[in-house]
Amino acid sequence: MTLPVNPSRRSFLKASAATAAGLAAFGVPAVNVLGANETINVGAIGIGGRCRHLLQALAKIPNVRLAGVCDIYDVHLEDGKKLAAAGAFATKRYKELLDRKDLDAVLIATPDHWHVPMTVDACAAGKDVYVEKPLTHNLAEGKLVIEAQNRHERIVQVGTQQRSMPQFQKANEIVRSGALGTVHKVHLTWNRNSDRVKKVSRNIDPNKVDWKAFLGNAPDQPFDDYRFLGNWRWFWDFGNGLLGDLMVHYIDVVHWYFDLDHPLTATTIGDNYTSKGVWETPDTVQTLLTYPKDLQVYFEGTFFNARNGAMLEFMGTDATLYLDRGRFEVHPEPRSKQKPQEQVLGKGPRGRDFYDRPDGELLHLTNWIECMRSRRRPNAPAEAGVSAATAAHLGNQALRKGQVAVWQK
Repeated sequence: MTLPVNPSRRSFLKASAATAAGLAAFGVPAVNVLGANETINVGAIGIGGRCRHLLQALAKIPNVRLAGVCDIYDVHLEDGKKLAAAGAFATKRYKELLDRKDLDAVLIATPDHWHVPMTVDACAAGKDVYVEKPLTHNLAEGKLVIEAQNRHERIVQVGTQQRSMPQFQKANEIVRSGALGTVHKVHLTWNRNSDRVKKVSRNIDPNKVDWKAFLGNAPDQPFDDYRFLGNWRWFWDFGNGLLGDLMVHYIDVVHWYFDLDHPLTATTIGDNYTSKGVWETPDTVQTLLTYPKDLQVYFEGTFFNARNGAMLEFMGTDATLYLDRGRFEVHPEPRSKQKPQEQVLGKGPRGRDFYDRPDGELLHLTNWIECMRSRRRPNAPAEAGVSAATAAHLGNQALRKGQVAVWQK
């Protein structure tokens, strides 16, 4: 997959101005025309650790300026001010950020339950959006966010950065070429050995947190600094557990390679071995998903053992394709006449969460910025984000009901 090539400035401005005028006639916010060398002003919503990591990559892209920051926690808001450009706008209310006419786009790195409401509001405000995965917090939100993206002609990029990594793009070509034969099974893992459960007092002053704003559409509940800072992923009101936090990255790749939209069925078992009495979502989970084209996808994830790490294996009748964030490998079946293939980009053992190369966040953010200029479809639009999240939702539905979950049209 090649990143879009920008047209000449003159032809781009002329075509974009005509498009903007036509959209305005139908009440759609006009596209803010951006030339190849014009500065793009971005606002960031949710200045936690993940956002700060993304902002480090964004700062490497030419002609991009962090012109606004928003967070409901005073400490994080101050952190955001330090990262932003001089004179940047700062607020605890995200709609005030969206009202800014001097901002072209927003980067959303909030808890899951805020992704769709903020993305929909941003699209309506005429902003392009980079939003962290999983895009949706429940199945019902999918239609809303796709409709908002398309109705307002926005560039929405979901943070499944594998779609912008060269080894994943090359592997896509290999799968589609038929070199693996017929693929009937894909194995996904995201195993870590880390103490993610430990409850340590963070001494957060609740007076510095707009807890009501954090809750949003979640049920009212007392302030909880453990759930608030970093651990919201493991509680159903705010996150989607291991399936939403990690499986979505790699199930998105499966959907991409095979042009799939959602599983047909899901079966899940999960347990709280290290997080009993603390987390609502399991710390150890296994999910089996079935798809059309006689395909099974199996995901395993845990926090007490790192065997296999984070990887994908596409198991075909002629060969197996191994992928992680630093390499791909093709291992032919014994009866196959193919030769093994390998492309190693990053240093370190197989299955790491992150490698020194490629810089997936930088590649993915660059694709977003370039698509903002060209108005071409980004690598991971809202439709892809909704599709990947449906697998997590169906898997969690099976877990919580204790039965096979079947896709309902």
